[in-house]
Amino acid sequence: MARKTVAAALALVAGAAVAVTGNAPAQAAPPGTKDVTAVLFEWNFASVARECTERLGPAGYGYVQVSPPQEHLQGSQWWTSYQPVSYKIAGRLGDRTAFKNMIDTCHAAGVKVVADSVVNHMANGSGTGTGGTPFSKYDYPGLYSGADMDDCRAAISNYQDRANVQNCELVQLPDLDTGEDYVRGKIAGYLNDLLSLGVDGFRIDAAKHMPAADLANIKSRLTNPSVYWKQEAIYGAGEAVQPSEYLGNGDVQEFRYARDLKRVLQNEKLAYLKNFGEAWGYMPSGQSGVFVDNHDTERGGDTLNYKDGANYTLASVFMLAWPYGSPDVHSGYEWTDKDAGPPNGGAVNACYADGWKCQHAWREISSMVAFRNTARGQAVTDWWDNGGNAIAFGRGSKAYVAINHEASALTRTFQTSLAAGTYCDVQSNTAVTVNSSGQFTATLAANTALALHTGAMTCGTQPATSGASFNVNATTVVGQNVYVTGNRAELGNWAPAAALKLDPAAYPVWKLTVSLPAGTAFEYKYIRKDAAGNVTWESGANRTATVPASGQLVLNDTFRN
Repeated sequence: MARKTVAAALALVAGAAVAVTGNAPAQAAPPGTKDVTAVLFEWNFASVARECTERLGPAGYGYVQVSPPQEHLQGSQWWTSYQPVSYKIAGRLGDRTAFKNMIDTCHAAGVKVVADSVVNHMANGSGTGTGGTPFSKYDYPGLYSGADMDDCRAAISNYQDRANVQNCELVQLPDLDTGEDYVRGKIAGYLNDLLSLGVDGFRIDAAKHMPAADLANIKSRLTNPSVYWKQEAIYGAGEAVQPSEYLGNGDVQEFRYARDLKRVLQNEKLAYLKNFGEAWGYMPSGQSGVFVDNHDTERGGDTLNYKDGANYTLASVFMLAWPYGSPDVHSGYEWTDKDAGPPNGGAVNACYADGWKCQHAWREISSMVAFRNTARGQAVTDWWDNGGNAIAFGRGSKAYVAINHEASALTRTFQTSLAAGTYCDVQSNTAVTVNSSGQFTATLAANTALALHTGAMTCGTQPATSGASFNVNATTVVGQNVYVTGNRAELGNWAPAAALKLDPAAYPVWKLTVSLPAGTAFEYKYIRKDAAGNVTWESGANRTATVPASGQLVLNDTFRN
């Protein structure tokens, strides 16, 4: 959604459901056998294209969602992308040629493309858009004028009033009158243009601020009226507009799912998740989009985000293992300023560099995409929990996952419905033997998971580029991060300014994989750096290691204070 103030724009619905059936048939879960979407928030199109080839396709992601492609308000903040100036493909993330190339490249990698689509409103202020179009509020030459806006020219102030929510201005953004035939035609024309370039689906931003019947009419005008359609409609208790109203048009994002996962992971017990989903009052699984976080909620604080360490990682593992909804894996960048736009204008030169978090590529998360694809259509079986924060469950005879969110290690014999054999735990890339009774014994360290599926019967099948996988247990204070450097150019040649930042996804363990030539002997050390650039080296002699002739060297270290 466009830039939000705290409660006003982050909340949404409860109250009597109003069923609205659109002219177009509802599209249930994304078509095909791969329903996981990597949301590459504010990545430019060239970077998305490369990622489809290098990671998304090989990992089994079915979709990539890209940030709004249309011309928008100029500015460094991320939310400028959500303030359209025209429907030309001319935003900061790339032009029409780059957009089309990205779609073709992703399709070649087996990944479909969803475009985040901003059709509720236009840009505030005045000036020149990113594509050179002059504009002022209520006047977008050649596209819209004040007559095409809703009559209410005040900000939304009452979420218990349907007319206020759907006719007034979301944080002062000029609200399009989507009841007008002309406006509907222009919006449909924009979406049809994206379809002509090969887009496979749309996320409809701020859907709750447009009547469901208006969106149904717009969708009916598309060249493919049954195209995948995922609507942002945020649940808020007691509000006038409910997410369920939009189910007649297609999928709807189920915000309660992410909020409840945060509460359970932080304050309750994983054992409570035994019946997670529709039994909790959520919308039907087949029409619900789910996520651990998105670009709004990670900044607003109502869900977990990358700063939450193991809570975030384990919530993602659970989401991908659990058969409710169609999952989005949010992948953005580090922020302290909640308005800050993307590093390098959206160019991702490398994951884990320049602030790019690449959550979709974290081993704990990316390995679960193939797990989900393999388990598709299989019910939950063999549930076990310890009454607290350790759970395990199967997906029929296809897959099995165990999650230990306790403060200490868990050792037990797990009962599965898997056939006897040797499987690869895709979380750790280690072999696990299941006996003829479907049982295996394993130890899970605190805040880790184990995941087996029939698509990974042997380990080492993942790409094994030569290099070193650094894993260091290091506690930090707010503002500090952990880096590694050493006597190689790839490690920064001992220069703290060139040291490589490790990722705290599994805090207090920081991780980074670095490509190094096979057989290379090298020295290295870890350092802590704060926001001011102050450096603290770990104590002791330089560490030494040698890359094997093939594959990766795994280093499990503890920071020496």
